[in-house]
Amino acid sequence: MPTHGVAITIPEPWGSTLQDARERFGDPMARFIPPHVTLLPPTEIDEAALGEFESHLDEVARAHSPFQMTLSGTGTFRPLSPVVFVQVSAGISQCELLETAVRSGPVTRELEFNYHPHVTVAHHLPEERLDVAYAELADFRCSFEVASFELFHQSDDGMWRPLTPFVLGA
Repeated sequence: MPTHGVAITIPEPWGSTLQDARERFGDPMARFIPPHVTLLPPTEIDEAALGEFESHLDEVARAHSPFQMTLSGTGTFRPLSPVVFVQVSAGISQCELLETAVRSGPVTRELEFNYHPHVTVAHHLPEERLDVAYAELADFRCSFEVASFELFHQSDDGMWRPLTPFVLGA
């Protein structure tokens, strides 16, 4: 069954900066996953249900306004999970509201951990590589307007590609 996800894509030039850093840290998924803030983690969605889910996402997008997001510094989920991320320091509540609304629709997905908006920059790497990622991006900071989110599809080659954009407040 096809795998999909819903996310806020990090715009340029910051998206390339974070993707290049993830690759530099040695994360093998760096070129397969664009930098993003997840709203729905990888979820198998039957093709027959995809249209209804896209209609739901359109309703969610129309019900939420664009907002400012700031990414600032690093965090980690260690020791629970070997992940280093760039923190969302502004726009957290808007991400939480979007995530709840996305998961309240026709496609359900239980979460392994409580929702915490972030941008992964290193995952499943040796501790010393995670430490490098944590230190190297500690001073990273950017701000941008979030005007949309995207439905992503994982292709047969493992690459996550945007399938449909949903404009906030449209």
